[in-house]
Amino acid sequence: MADINGRTALVTGASRGIGRAIAVRLAAAGAYTVLHYGSGRADAEQTLDLVRKAGGDGIVVGAGLETLAGIDALAAALPDLLGGRGLDVLVNNAGVGAPGTVEDTDEATFDRLFAVDVKAPFFVTQRILPHVNDGGRIINISSMVALAAHPYAAAYSAAKGALNAMTVSIAAGLGARGITVNAVAPGATATDFIGALLDDPAIRSDLEQKSVFGRIGQPEDIAGVVAFLASPEAGWVTGQVIAASGGAYL
Repeated sequence: MADINGRTALVTGASRGIGRAIAVRLAAAGAYTVLHYGSGRADAEQTLDLVRKAGGDGIVVGAGLETLAGIDALAAALPDLLGGRGLDVLVNNAGVGAPGTVEDTDEATFDRLFAVDVKAPFFVTQRILPHVNDGGRIINISSMVALAAHPYAAAYSAAKGALNAMTVSIAAGLGARGITVNAVAPGATATDFIGALLDDPAIRSDLEQKSVFGRIGQPEDIAGVVAFLASPEAGWVTGQVIAASGGAYL
């Protein structure tokens, strides 16, 4: 397991799914973890319980990331949440998804996808960057929809593609501080994010067969990749979009 003992981490969208698994994995590796949630405080408290059972510790904080006011509030609270320490690891995990082809995606859906999946991680990074220690890690959670054709998720694919491009550009800009910036692109992963799809046996079977391992990914599969990128061993890896998809679309 990656060793990040004594480091600090902020995981957005840590109340469930992939965000929860990431928070628990980072805590188990030794990080003190700030667990952000948008609206599900009870779920975030459950994540904190799991963090403590994994031998770590952390704190829960709520903030709406759809607006700069919410992002600014999170950034302003961070020093106190960390007890005056700087931040070592920022995981921009919070996001939303929506199906839709280019023909049937409406403006409201498009705007919400870009507000949460692109604008929010951009400005979370910008506002929190002054608190990030030199040599820190920024990890954005992308999606395989940005790396392969998905006509039934046209706007979502575009948003995650923008996140990937942003990752590379920010990585180039922060190299002088020794801060690495990478994205992890999960394939189909068993969370409530795609729960309705997985409930359909035909769709589930199709998604399983896309992986060379013949199964759906688990949140812990993604968390392991993030933990590596957060560790000292990944200090020579930056500006990358890493497919964590079980070999889907090879």
